Amino acid sequence: MSRIFYIMYQRMCKETNIMFGFVREGKLACLKELLKHREKDEVVKLVGSTSHGTTPLVIACRNGHYDVAEYLIEKCGANVNQTGLVMFGGEMIECAPPLWCAAAAGYLELVKLLVKNGAEINATTKTHSTPLRAACFDGYFDIVRFLVAHGADIELTNREGHTCLMIACYRGHIQIVKFLLALRANVNRKSIKGITALHDCAESGYLDVVKALIEHGARMDVDSYGMSPLLTAAVTGHKHIVEYFNSVPNLVTRKERIDALELLGATYVDKKRDMMGALECWRQAMDERYQNDPVMPKSQTSSTVVAAYDFAREITEPEALDSLLNDPNEMRMQALVIRERILGPAHPDTSYYIRYRGAVYADGGMFNRCIELWNYALDIQQSMLGPLDPITQSTFYSFTELFNLLIVRQINTARRMLPFYKEELLRVFKKAVLEVKLGKQILEKTQFRDLNKILVTTLHLASLLTHEMPEEGTVEYDALHQALYEFVKINAKGNIDRDVLQLAFSDRNTMIGDGPKSSSTCNFPSPNLIKALIKVGADVNARDSHGCTVLHLAATFYWSPNLISILLDAGAHIDTVDKSGSTLETLLLNKSTYDSVYPVRYTTLTCLAARVVKKIYNIEDVPKHLQSFVQLH
Repeated sequence: MSRIFYIMYQRMCKETNIMFGFVREGKLACLKELLKHREKDEVVKLVGSTSHGTTPLVIACRNGHYDVAEYLIEKCGANVNQTGLVMFGGEMIECAPPLWCAAAAGYLELVKLLVKNGAEINATTKTHSTPLRAACFDGYFDIVRFLVAHGADIELTNREGHTCLMIACYRGHIQIVKFLLALRANVNRKSIKGITALHDCAESGYLDVVKALIEHGARMDVDSYGMSPLLTAAVTGHKHIVEYFNSVPNLVTRKERIDALELLGATYVDKKRDMMGALECWRQAMDERYQNDPVMPKSQTSSTVVAAYDFAREITEPEALDSLLNDPNEMRMQALVIRERILGPAHPDTSYYIRYRGAVYADGGMFNRCIELWNYALDIQQSMLGPLDPITQSTFYSFTELFNLLIVRQINTARRMLPFYKEELLRVFKKAVLEVKLGKQILEKTQFRDLNKILVTTLHLASLLTHEMPEEGTVEYDALHQALYEFVKINAKGNIDRDVLQLAFSDRNTMIGDGPKSSSTCNFPSPNLIKALIKVGADVNARDSHGCTVLHLAATFYWSPNLISILLDAGAHIDTVDKSGSTLETLLLNKSTYDSVYPVRYTTLTCLAARVVKKIYNIEDVPKHLQSFVQLH
């Protein structure tokens, strides 16, 4: 009987795939031929089936096949509200209703068909996006008007708190914006991050939309970073928006006008690479400071002075601006200082442009300057952002790539790594260890993020750190192993409950390639790294949630007799059994170099005894202090 059911199941899967193919290609005649001789219940079941997370009706609506959708709904009984997975603009949209798909793709007649047949007008995707919002995104005004006429709620927000008006403003669809404003859409409503519709069009640079919002009472409110639409326009480089805001009577204060012009100049330096444009903005700001009453000079004491900026002080006098033309590097530092003063260290753009400037220096071979700037950005991120923030983790990843590049250069030129780079690598590694420690503390209270990414990045930094091992007994040797000890003793776990030693051997954990090919010690994982981790206390017999030890992982993903021998010499049990019943021996039976490990050498009498005990005795009859050891075998 099971054989018959299996054949029926296979047949149904095949027919389902054929049906999806016809729907995707809009072949109505073929679809009718496939379904015409079937019972009604079977047809309903087929058209309600899913393939790769989507449904036939969702596919038909996404691709604009009106006749297919009509047939599926009116003749086959397809559920007009059954959601599915669909691709839009390179992004996978989960739980998308057919109406959302038709609205997002701009098919008005399909929208009308679905609404006529009972589609929920305000049904949402997984991110709470409505069909009306989908139509607003790409500017399908006729669909927007139809949906509103049939009860679409213009104030429903997506998961981030963005309204239909906000997305229409961001995309610059002035006709839709005016339509929503005529319906009295809340012009000053804020998203979760405090963003308003005026922020959105200021960021995108649509002046006509900005003017329409101002005419309908839009305020110069600030978001969660303290950014007004005026500063948003400045940081994105839209001078025409800045000039308009500054020209509207009583809209912004004098200080806000000055800050916007100075920030716009910084944007011209870093984003537009327009030094003359930057100077023009800064001169306008100086004129605003000094040529109106009362004078508003910059305060010398408020200027940020940091080593990463070459100790640059922000220029406070108009006469000093002219000298900047002869010193482009000073202009770049001025831009960083100004941006940090106005936006503050917590704003993402502050650290972003510090990192950007560092990357430019690295491209020019000025690695010392890059490291200084990136360290400063990292300090800001770790002090202002929460542990495991994606921005901070991205900086650690960039450091990993940079130091890997430096080591490759040293190897290719047959030189030893410069002491400065070694010191900076250790410095960054310690910061990564701190991120792991704080991250683990956070995860003990919430499971919102995981430690896997930062653990793997820190492991790569450790691998680079151990590329050239200092002599035992030296200060450098002790400092390196102390840092590694602090890392291991956190006992942080990544995916599948794997510790740092296991993660070093886990599949897909190599982020920066295999390291320099000319040096085996810089491959990941390297013998130096594994020996150092074991020396500072990494447990070679720890097991992940699948019961795998580091030996199982090494045999599966990174087979190397040298690495296996290091683990075995450190006390890893060769006959440990994982949850699938595999041991190192069974995993390596097909390896041509298995004999080089000499398994007999690592098989002890206690291990042999444990195997016998496990076969003969009930584990409850074994003394408690021996139970865990017996269960390993």
